[in-house]
Amino acid sequence: MYLQERGKNLRNASMMVDLVHIVVGILIVVLAVISFLNPEDNMLMFPVIFFLAGALNFINGIYRIRLSGREKRKAAGIASVIAGCLLFALAVISAVSIWWG
Repeated sequence: MYLQERGKNLRNASMMVDLVHIVVGILIVVLAVISFLNPEDNMLMFPVIFFLAGALNFINGIYRIRLSGREKRKAAGIASVIAGCLLFALAVISAVSIWWG
């Protein structure tokens, strides 16, 4: 019974992560296209794009770390979390430079 519940939870988590990837990925692409069509008027979209990309990497990294358990394959998840944190920092830096620059 426990294995069935755990397998069901993994499928639900996998489906949620896939859904987040699709929605946030489409949103990032749409915002990037809009911001590159007229960059001077849409400069505020760049921090949003970096923030969404950071959130996507962070969610993916946490999912990989939780999925790996005690295995040694946690390095990919940790690298993804670090990339997400760097993208969050880039979002803050770009927002500060746009608003006070």
